Amino acid sequence: MRFLCVSDIHGHAGALRQVLAEARDRGPWDFMIACGDHIFPGPEPLATWKLLVEHKAVCTRGPSDRALSQIDPAKLTATTAHERSRIEQLRQTQTDLGELIVTRLGRLKDIARLHLENGDELGIVHGSPADPTEPFTPEMDGDELYRLVGGDTARLIVCGGSHVAFERQLDDVRIVNVGSVGEAPGGGYAHATILDSQALGTSVTQFTVDLT
Repeated sequence: MRFLCVSDIHGHAGALRQVLAEARDRGPWDFMIACGDHIFPGPEPLATWKLLVEHKAVCTRGPSDRALSQIDPAKLTATTAHERSRIEQLRQTQTDLGELIVTRLGRLKDIARLHLENGDELGIVHGSPADPTEPFTPEMDGDELYRLVGGDTARLIVCGGSHVAFERQLDDVRIVNVGSVGEAPGGGYAHATILDSQALGTSVTQFTVDLT
């Protein structure tokens, strides 16, 4: 099986389209994985959701997905212009998506699991198994990474949250952070990862897409 893995799209449907086009140029893939923070606060929330549905993506829930489903903007009070703008973005995004999609976002799992051809379990999460809101980051040492694995049984963990793509091997646990489609540091590019799972193991290819 071959997986296209993305995260942190944040409503940037145009960037996701470019990632999908680049992935197609790299050969066919069987499943799409999206590790959360799909919609907010980007410019094309509904188009982003439709792309995920069209490609039957296995989606997990990120903090912004939960916020869209649980927070009532009318109950928020802004003290700065930035806060007022953010609240209005939240309200407009909920309106653009509609109640049904907002509810579906809120019902996404924090962790999804797939079984690979070599018998390993693939864990899919926005942040980390120990805390789906706290991401693995590239500067963490082994002890910090193990703390966030938290005894999870998955041998391969695919995640996002940090907006930085990296890969780490911890004894028998492999962590693949797929970075961000919509909010990669510095902007102008998007991250994506292809996992190629075979009976002898899983290969990981991380790549960037120039958005300029």
